[in-house]
Amino acid sequence: MNISLILIILLVGSFATYLAGDKLASKVALFFGLAATGCTIVLLNHFNLGENISYSSQWITLPKVSFALQADGLSLAMILLTTVLTAIIILSSFDNEFKNAKAIYALILFMSFAMTGTFLASDGLLYYIFWELSLIPIYFIALIWGNGDAEERKKAVVKFFIYTLAGSLFMLVAFVYMYQKAGSFLIEDLYKLKLDINEQKWIFTAFFLAYAIKIPLIPFHTWQANVYQKAPTLGTMLLSGIMLKMGLYSLIRWQLPLAPLAAKEYMYIFIGVGIAGVIYGSIVALRQKDLKKLLAYSSLAHVGLIAAGTYALNLDGFRGAVLQMIAHGFVVVGLFFAAEIIFRRYETRLIADLGGIRAQSPKFTSMFLILVLASVALPTTFNFIGEFTVLYSLSQVNIWFAILGGTTIILGAYYMLKMFQHVMLGETNTKTFADVTLSEGLTLVIIIAVLFFFGLYPKPINDLITPSLETILNTINKYN
Repeated sequence: MNISLILIILLVGSFATYLAGDKLASKVALFFGLAATGCTIVLLNHFNLGENISYSSQWITLPKVSFALQADGLSLAMILLTTVLTAIIILSSFDNEFKNAKAIYALILFMSFAMTGTFLASDGLLYYIFWELSLIPIYFIALIWGNGDAEERKKAVVKFFIYTLAGSLFMLVAFVYMYQKAGSFLIEDLYKLKLDINEQKWIFTAFFLAYAIKIPLIPFHTWQANVYQKAPTLGTMLLSGIMLKMGLYSLIRWQLPLAPLAAKEYMYIFIGVGIAGVIYGSIVALRQKDLKKLLAYSSLAHVGLIAAGTYALNLDGFRGAVLQMIAHGFVVVGLFFAAEIIFRRYETRLIADLGGIRAQSPKFTSMFLILVLASVALPTTFNFIGEFTVLYSLSQVNIWFAILGGTTIILGAYYMLKMFQHVMLGETNTKTFADVTLSEGLTLVIIIAVLFFFGLYPKPINDLITPSLETILNTINKYN
C-alpha cells in the first residue's frame, strides 16, 4: 500500500471541503477525517504483517532532496493520534456556527495533512517543509476565528507565528550543515554522520530551540497561554492535542539520535528544564481565573514531564513519553471541549462566574469529572500508564528527579479538583445549562472510552512503539 495515500486523502479533503460550501463543509471534513483514520488503520495492519511501509522518489536534484516517507511503529502511533483526533475535533465543532465555515474546516484538514507529513517524512528538508506548513493554517484559524479583542488576538497570534518560525530557522541551519557533511538529507544518512562533540552541541542546541518553542518548554512558553485562550476551541485542541506532539516526537526521532554525545552531556540540564516546567506550570495554573488559561498551564506542566522522560535517554523514558503524548492528546482535547460546552451555554470562561452545573446536568458533570481524574493520572486511566512509566525512567537517572516530577500529580490533583469544585458544584446557577447534545455526548464518550481502554490494556501501543524506540536508542548508544 502506498504510504502517501493518507497525505493525498487529507490534502484532497481540504480542497473538497472548501468547494463543498459552508453548509456541507463540516460533514465533508468529517468524512475525509474518518477516511484518513481508516487509511491509517489499514497501514497499521500492513505494518503488523511485516511489510515495509515506505515511499521514496527523487524530488530535487540539487540540493539532493527526496520525497521520502517512512512509517515505523512510532510514526504510526503518532499518525493514529493525529487522524483520530482530527476527526474528533471536527465532530466536536458540529454545534458551532462559523462564519466562512468551508475555510476553517479546509484549514483543519490541511493542518492535519502537514502534521501527518511531519510524522512520516524521512528526508530532513521534506520534514522541515511539513513542519513549517503546519504553522500556516493554525495562524489563520486563531487570527480569523479567535476570541476576545481583535488587536490583542492579533498580537498574540503574530508573536506565536514569528517566535515559532524564528526557532525553526535554527533547525534549518542545522540540516544544511549536516547536508554539507553527508551529501544527503535522508535520515539514515544523517544518522551515520560522525560529528565531534562540539559539532553535536551546536546541532543539539539548534534543534532544541525549534522544539522547545513548539512544545513549549520554559522559558520559551510565553506565547502559549495567550494563544490557547485567544484561539477558537478547535484551534486550541489542534495545538495542544496534536501540534505540540510534533516537537516531542522530534526530540526522539531527530534531535537525540543526531547529537547523542551532546544529549548525554546535557542530560541532567534538560531533565531539569522539563521538571522546572512541571513545577512552574502547576503553580501558575493554581492562580488562573480563566478556565482555558488554567488548562493551558496544566498542559505546560504535563509536557514538561514528557520532555524530562525523553531526555532520560532510556527505553522506559522513551516509551513512557510516547504513551503520555497519546494520553495527553486525548485528555487535553476532552478538557478543552468540556470548557467549550460550558462556554456555549454561559458565554464565559471565568471560573468565578460558573458553578452549580451538576444540579442541571449530572451526565455532563460525570463525564467532566472522569476527564479531570484522567488528567491527574488516576489509576485505570491512560495517563497513569504514561506518567508512571516516565517517573520510573527518571528514578533510574536520579530518584530526586522522579520525586520532583511527581509534583505534577500532587499539584495537578489540587488545582484540577479545586477547579472542578468551583465550576461544577455549589448552588444552582441562575443561568440555564442545557444538557449535552448528541454530538457533544458522542465526542466525550469516545475520548473517555479511549482513556479507559488503553489505561486498562496499553499492550497494543506498547508492542507497536517499543521496537522503533529500541532501534533509536541503539543509534544513540552506538557512540558509547
